[in-house]
This record gives sequence, C-alpha cells and structure tokens, in this order.
Amino acid sequence: MIEQMKESAIAFYKMAYEGNPRKATELYVGSEYIQHNPEVTNGTEGFIEYFERMQIEYPQKTIEFVRVIAENDLVSLHTHQIWPNDDQYVTMDFFRFDNKGKIVEHWDAIQQIPKKSANTNKMY
Repeated sequence: MIEQMKESAIAFYKMAYEGNPRKATELYVGSEYIQHNPEVTNGTEGFIEYFERMQIEYPQKTIEFVRVIAENDLVSLHTHQIWPNDDQYVTMDFFRFDNKGKIVEHWDAIQQIPKKSANTNKMY
C-alpha cells in the first residue's frame, strides 16, 4: 500500500500542477479533502480553483519531484518548481490517505530559492 500511495501522490500533484486538477481530484481524492494551505479554501473545489487559476496565470511552470517519503498513512513530496522569470521554489507537501488509498488531507511548506546563498548546497 505504501508504494501505491507514493505513486498516487505524485500522479495527483503532477496532474493538478500541469493543468487538470478536476481529474486529479476525481481519481485520487477521497470523500473529504482537508486543506491546510492558507491560500486555498477547504475541499476539492478550492483545490481545483487554485490550480486552474495557476495554470491560466503561469502555464510555463515546471515541477521536478526530488524525493518521496512515506510512513503509515502519510506521503511527503519534496519538489523543485520553476516559474516564469526563473522564479524557483522548493516545496514540501504532505498528504494523508484514508484506508481506501485516497488522499483526504494536505499540508505544505514553500520556500523561494534565493538568487544568492551562503553555501553551495542545493535546497533540494
């Protein structure tokens, strides 16, 4: 079940990010969707509205999945995102799954990659 949850989390996020959040929620979200990102309203419609807006405003954005970590009913995705004007971010998204293998809760942390760093280590 852990490997399936990891695959589902990646497929869900990639599908939404690349412009089809409604299909992503239909395929991967359970009977509820609790959202902890303060920029997105609770429930699937808030998620869909957010990602549809991002696709219209920033169609050229890209995402790379750097790490996927899973334990019990949680999956974490560590990503590197590139937005217009080389605006880059590192994100960490956490998804909780129900006993049917569907996503029911989401948390995230987003940090912009600065143009200068005190070290040469990547943030991802």
